Amino acid sequence: MEVVVTGISLISSLGKSLETSWENLILDRIGISLQQPFPELEARPLALVDEQPTNAIELTQLAVAAALKDSGLESPLPDCGVVIGSSRSQQAVWEELIKSKVESQKSKVASTPDSRTGRFLNPPLPTPEFLEILPNAIASIAARQIGATGVVLSPMAACATGIWAIAQGSLLIKTGQCHRVIVGAVEAPITPLTLAGFGQMGALATTGAYPFDRYREGLVLGEGASVLVLESARAAQQRSAKVYGRVLGFSLTNDAFHAAQPEPTGKSAIVAIKQCLERGNLTPQDIDYIHAHGTATQLNDKREAQIIQYLFPHGVPVSSTKGATGHTLGASGAIGTAFCLMALRHQILPPCTGLRSPQFDLDLIVTSRKAALRHVLCLSFGFGGQNAVLVLGK
Repeated sequence: MEVVVTGISLISSLGKSLETSWENLILDRIGISLQQPFPELEARPLALVDEQPTNAIELTQLAVAAALKDSGLESPLPDCGVVIGSSRSQQAVWEELIKSKVESQKSKVASTPDSRTGRFLNPPLPTPEFLEILPNAIASIAARQIGATGVVLSPMAACATGIWAIAQGSLLIKTGQCHRVIVGAVEAPITPLTLAGFGQMGALATTGAYPFDRYREGLVLGEGASVLVLESARAAQQRSAKVYGRVLGFSLTNDAFHAAQPEPTGKSAIVAIKQCLERGNLTPQDIDYIHAHGTATQLNDKREAQIIQYLFPHGVPVSSTKGATGHTLGASGAIGTAFCLMALRHQILPPCTGLRSPQFDLDLIVTSRKAALRHVLCLSFGFGGQNAVLVLGK
């Protein structure tokens, strides 16, 4: 059963709509700036949607509403599946709760004495609805928003989350469990813990993100969300829906190598790309553009370049959009997919923003250009060696 995309939303540091983000990307604009949202941490380049870190739930609701509007659908949609993931979900809320608890303990504020010891206890902290701070909260809230009463899934696969969500949604349609699914990923990762963690790893850039550049410094954390409406081709045709493109194939593999570092040879990532192409009845020669993961870290870009050179020795145009949007972690694959679909629709190759001195022998797109695009490949490689690949058709 053929799966098509009939609606897209995209919220990023480049803009709060699909059209604005795409236009700014094509113009090679950068949504990254030096920010210090937390006074206890040093200023760093970040890619924020607003002036301050955003809220994951608000981002989800905006993205879902925009995707439905773009597709021409209206709630309630009881028979619509929901597959929306996040690598961080409500981590920001948990951090605030823990911070409040620590501050409360330090202040030694007394409330009611313990009946057995006579000692005063710390007062209970105000907490949000418990179910809304669990890891699956984003998918659950999206389901309530559209009135979905069927399948609700919440994948969490680090930076591979977005493509994993799209793959799961496509499978629900291909197996006949749903004829329509909203899929995607949402990320609001600008928190003290996330910044400190990546900082300790030495993975954060100090001036900006420069994917595949000889002088790349590391990744820049970014916020964002992208939600897609997937439908069976028959369902889309019955309501005369516009179609952005087709989901032709996907694959998910794991390196089983290290908690953070990619497997040096890229063997399981190569398997994922081959499987994806085979499932789409395609060969490497059929691919007209590759949206690379391109985090601008030393290890990722080197390995990814080697993989592309090995599988596509004939040369295929390549770019990473993280130099413009920052690295939105779990949402990056969904945002990359949205940009791929816009590339197919407008027949334009998006630039590898931030790239000035290419290190690798690839056809890296320095400035946007027109091209005849039929099939595009989107890559995501997450911590834990999680490899996700998606191929889309015009």
